[in-house]
Amino acid sequence: MTNSFLNDAFFSRLETLALHLRADLTGFFGGRHLVKTYGQTVEFADYREYMLGDDLRRIDWNLYSRFEKFFIKLFTDERQMNVQIFLDCSASMGKENPQKAAYAVSMAAALGFLAVHNTDKVSFRLMREGTCEDPFGVIVGKNTFFHVVSQLEGLSFEGDTDLGEAVTACQNPGGNDGLSVIISDFFTDSDWKKAVDYLVYKKRQLLLIQVLSPEEVEPLYMGRVHLLDAEAGDLGDPRNLKVRITRGLQETYDEALQGLIGEIRTYCAKRGAAFLTVRTDLPLEKTFFKELLKVGMME
Repeated sequence: MTNSFLNDAFFSRLETLALHLRADLTGFFGGRHLVKTYGQTVEFADYREYMLGDDLRRIDWNLYSRFEKFFIKLFTDERQMNVQIFLDCSASMGKENPQKAAYAVSMAAALGFLAVHNTDKVSFRLMREGTCEDPFGVIVGKNTFFHVVSQLEGLSFEGDTDLGEAVTACQNPGGNDGLSVIISDFFTDSDWKKAVDYLVYKKRQLLLIQVLSPEEVEPLYMGRVHLLDAEAGDLGDPRNLKVRITRGLQETYDEALQGLIGEIRTYCAKRGAAFLTVRTDLPLEKTFFKELLKVGMME
């Protein structure tokens, strides 16, 4: 992969955004995300009556002088979240299309930057075959993050990926403490629903991003062609086809693609997950400042 959508100007613009995470997540102390529980920040939230064992320093004596009852002050709580980004590294994600690979990696890196910029933890999970690699561990801080990004830009995309097996094989998937993102084209015979169900079971906030090239959305082929599957093992693989492409066949392909997108969107909606389809010819900045805002993932 040689292309990249990442530069200093883009990261500077990203600093005006933040990941929108649910308030019912737990997370770790010391972050910037407001949660529903009350905590130790200086931002006032509410009052409640004093109960035995409460910190006497929180009693509001002005209220006591008015109502002759003890009330304590409650403050908002802020937590550090655990952001996990699952990247499909199969051949269809970029072996023959460096632009698509670069876009997918840049999406992952930009989401990771939003995490570390807001003092969250982030990890990049690389999905290959039925495995899930975690080569960089937990990343905290921008210095470590940018070192990792330089390695991400050199990723290779090969073979097939079983999304369901890879995600469920992930070590330390976390619980109700942050966001999981799956970046893939979802052009797979594997059980991607298994991955969604597993992360929902773990009470992760979930975002699926489908990355497609313009040629995959609107193929321009006509006549007799030999279609080679990027993930096929050899020319004799049954996934490779010699076909005559007609307008009718193109319409059938479009219906199948729209059916897949609709199926993913419906499945995610029923499980409280967010879903977004992006084309690689859409500027990455527009994806973040417009498309991700539409699905409620940015603030």
